[in-house]
Amino acid sequence: MKNSEAKYKLLAVMTRHIGSNRAISMERLYREVYEEDPNDLINSTRKIRKLVEKARREGLPICSVRKKDFHGYYLAGAGSELEDYCKRLRKEALKKLALEAKLRKVTLPQIVNEMVLMM
Repeated sequence: MKNSEAKYKLLAVMTRHIGSNRAISMERLYREVYEEDPNDLINSTRKIRKLVEKARREGLPICSVRKKDFHGYYLAGAGSELEDYCKRLRKEALKKLALEAKLRKVTLPQIVNEMVLMM
């Protein structure tokens, strides 16, 4: 299957999963897009994760939900869903930057300033 075909299938599937309460599991999303079962949930689903990431980079608001017994993807329905997802992304990014700061034995603002200078 060509990447462009997979992208359009992803869009078609995701339009049926608007809102976190209608999230689709990664395994099921893989099946619906590629019309086959993934061999395993780690290596085989890398293809769908990359496709989702590419769609996000193109501006499609595909969010993810992580609960104790369920992980899935959905299109942000209300503005607050996208806002909540973006807040979670920022929190995760800051945790990683704080870890880098600890490892380098510098402050978090020093890491952030270094990043700004690189841009």
